[in-house]
Amino acid sequence: MNAPTEFARAVCPHDCPDTCAMRVTVENGRAIKVIGDPDHPPTQGALCTKVSRYAERVHHPRRLTTPLRRVGAKGEGRFEPIGWDEALKLAAGRLSEIAARAPEAIVPYSYAGTMGLVQGDSIAQRFFHKLGASQLDRTICAAAGAAGLKYTYGASLGMLTEFFAESELILIWGSNPIASNLHFWTRAQEAKRRGARLIAIDPYRSLTAEKCHQHIALKPGTDGALALGMMNVLITEDLLDHAYIADHTLGFEQLKARALTYSPGRVAQICGIDEQTIVDLARLYGGTRKAAIRMNYGLQRVRGGGNAVRAIACLPSLTGAWRERSGGTLLSSSGWAPVNTHALQRPDLMPGWPSRQARVINMNAIGDALLHPGDAGFGPKIEAVIVYNSNPVAVAPDSARVAAGFAREDLFTIVLEHFQTDTADYADLLLPATTQLEHLDLHKSYGHTHVMVNLPAIQPVGEARPNTEIFRGIARRMNLQEPALFESDESVAANAFRWEDPVFEGVDWESLKRTGWAKLNLPDAPFADGGFRTPSGKCEFSSERLAQQGFDPLPDYLPPYESADGDPELAARYPLAMISPPARNFLNSTFVNVESLRSTEGEPHIDIHPSDASRRQVLDGDLVRIFNDRGSMQARARVTDKAREGLVVGLSIWWKKLAPDGCNANQVTSQALTDLGGSATFYDCLVEVERV
Repeated sequence: MNAPTEFARAVCPHDCPDTCAMRVTVENGRAIKVIGDPDHPPTQGALCTKVSRYAERVHHPRRLTTPLRRVGAKGEGRFEPIGWDEALKLAAGRLSEIAARAPEAIVPYSYAGTMGLVQGDSIAQRFFHKLGASQLDRTICAAAGAAGLKYTYGASLGMLTEFFAESELILIWGSNPIASNLHFWTRAQEAKRRGARLIAIDPYRSLTAEKCHQHIALKPGTDGALALGMMNVLITEDLLDHAYIADHTLGFEQLKARALTYSPGRVAQICGIDEQTIVDLARLYGGTRKAAIRMNYGLQRVRGGGNAVRAIACLPSLTGAWRERSGGTLLSSSGWAPVNTHALQRPDLMPGWPSRQARVINMNAIGDALLHPGDAGFGPKIEAVIVYNSNPVAVAPDSARVAAGFAREDLFTIVLEHFQTDTADYADLLLPATTQLEHLDLHKSYGHTHVMVNLPAIQPVGEARPNTEIFRGIARRMNLQEPALFESDESVAANAFRWEDPVFEGVDWESLKRTGWAKLNLPDAPFADGGFRTPSGKCEFSSERLAQQGFDPLPDYLPPYESADGDPELAARYPLAMISPPARNFLNSTFVNVESLRSTEGEPHIDIHPSDASRRQVLDGDLVRIFNDRGSMQARARVTDKAREGLVVGLSIWWKKLAPDGCNANQVTSQALTDLGGSATFYDCLVEVERV
């Protein structure tokens, strides 16, 4: 007799601001259907195209279900199955030997393959801290924007998503929410039906831009200049809230002097747009009381990304838009949730903490780091890498160097994974990890203000184990005695938040488990009366903390490294800027191996403007080579004015081995870092294009 159908609650674990609540239908121990939870206010019953196929991913025929040991050459992807005992013994033996000599020769590599607090970096971080291993600077996605918010607002904070529905003007800046922020787009559409004006600011006419009233197609990396140009108009035409500026901001006179150097004429030249467009935008913004800005992370993936976010974040404090709950700006809401980071990650386990800090490796420079021979300045040569929640061979910049680093025969690599990704092909030891439906986890969001609990809906598939259990197993085999390494997932989750914080009024771990989610107790208009989390308690147009670190205390425009302004000689050789935003059916490199989604996406392609195509004798549908000094990739050309002149757009990120030429967009991206936060500069990239 068949077992009865069961229903379970879960949370989408992926790197997306929506953090959706899910309902899982389970029959005979198998997840057969995943839908959005209609009772969860942010989700409202809807999931994106990708996550609605989550059951297909969990029970994928190529899912890793047993530990594997490499038997072929690195990168070849040939393995043999082994048992967990043998796998843990092998891992512990190699890591123990390295840790005894040079613990910093061991490096973790992880990011947001799961956004969960438990399976992300709890037991794993404790493990690396206890060893004294090198630390990873996890900056690949959002660190420049986070730094921009930190030095302006004090943390990653912003307006509440639900109130965008009441806005009268919404600037969708560097974002394509139809593909990457579905539930914000629902609120924006509601506002549009009520009469709001929607303006997309984006070099590319995305699906979202096509549905807005206006699209401003500026040059990549010039967003900071546009914001300063808007400030210029707001100041010169006195479209300011002087009382809000006086009461709740710091450094207006200095910012005013800076903004007055960015005339609309100068900014039009920098951004490649019409001067009147800047003036009209500023007047509309300054004259609309309920004006909201939804930034996203695309705009900060350039040299001046941190400064660009700072400049845009200043705008609502100039006009007093924060007085309205439907006014202000949002890049990330992650700072509202009071995570107990110390309790989760236990940095005090590091030998010599806090006076001694371990070496830090920036994850964007992993290619150079793996190929570094080691010296007094760098520290010991990297001998072991443990990869979890990431796929660096596909997603890290300057991919040829990343692959060369992982191909080192003397590098011991452990990969925790669901599938045999590009990175997994280079593993010495490949360990099967559970998916979200098979383990416990706890989530905050960077796109709404709910915290959520994920309870396992099914038993682990095959011999898969949670990340936490895998790290506990290695620690046990290494004879590490620290009790914190063996704390249960339940106990880790119960201590992951500072439950005594007023935002958790009436909520604790037990009640959260019963209800599935809880909305943080926040005011509707969080900065109506100031209350920023900066040292001054004000929106800091001028940051003393930045000045003390040797940075410009004011936001400014920094031209992209790779541009006619930043490097004229390079721009003469490689005259096309390239950006690689997410494809609608992929999420970073996740879901690329789900056949139904990959077939919908088709094949790698780039969008190129007709005038740029004509100069290169490229026709629609031609196979083209995109290249620079770092490498090249092939893609199918789509000749379209969706890409502004001088720009090519390659929707990403493909697994390299599933692309026809074994390459993806990161063959041409750079390891250079942003102005603030040490983040990646994926969209600061010059290339040339030719027919194959």
